[in-house]
Amino acid sequence: MARSNPGSSTTPSAARSVWPPERKRVAAILRGLDRLYPEADCELHRDNPFQLLCATILSAQCTDERVNQVTPLLFAQFPTPAAMAMAPPPVLEELIHSTGFFRNKAKNLIGASHAIVERHGGQVPRTMAELCALPGVARKTANVVLGTAFGLAEGIVVDTHVQRLAQRLALTRSSTPEKIEQDLMTIIPREWWIQFSHHVIWHGRRCCFARRPDCEHCPLVPNCPSAFQVA
Repeated sequence: MARSNPGSSTTPSAARSVWPPERKRVAAILRGLDRLYPEADCELHRDNPFQLLCATILSAQCTDERVNQVTPLLFAQFPTPAAMAMAPPPVLEELIHSTGFFRNKAKNLIGASHAIVERHGGQVPRTMAELCALPGVARKTANVVLGTAFGLAEGIVVDTHVQRLAQRLALTRSSTPEKIEQDLMTIIPREWWIQFSHHVIWHGRRCCFARRPDCEHCPLVPNCPSAFQVA
């Protein structure tokens, strides 16, 4: 018997057919991921909440690896919100050019830094509403900062890896990040929200790849409706 690899064809409709997932299966997935990646953490390099916020803004449509190559020099030149707020756009654009969409990202970095200085006394805010009011910050970025920097479980980060794996594992009945997050928040205990995203992102980068998931070596297969055997 050879195990086939589920491709990217897993659809929300397939997930809906087994919704809501059994608690035992969800618990088994959580335990399995925790055993696989006990050290899982956000892979964006940072020393403080402001650096994490900036790195997450830069990570849009860009790999964490690329962002980590850019941020050391960026933070050396503009280490604080006050310094970033005063950054000359051409200089900032040159520093972050390789992350893509560099003009818009530079505008957002400067705008968010201005807002942090003017509205929050130079400190990154700790609420979803305040974070989402910053330029360039939507719910996913806010969840990253709240969970990773402050340990606050206000939601679940849904990036491309979480979206893909949540659908393959039939943990969602939805297709948009916003609705996927709501589904996950319904079935995953709140104490797992922060680590769940780290675990799933690590698994998506190391095993459950977008094009050729390595089901043969995946210990989650017994609890994954998208994995199956063929002769």
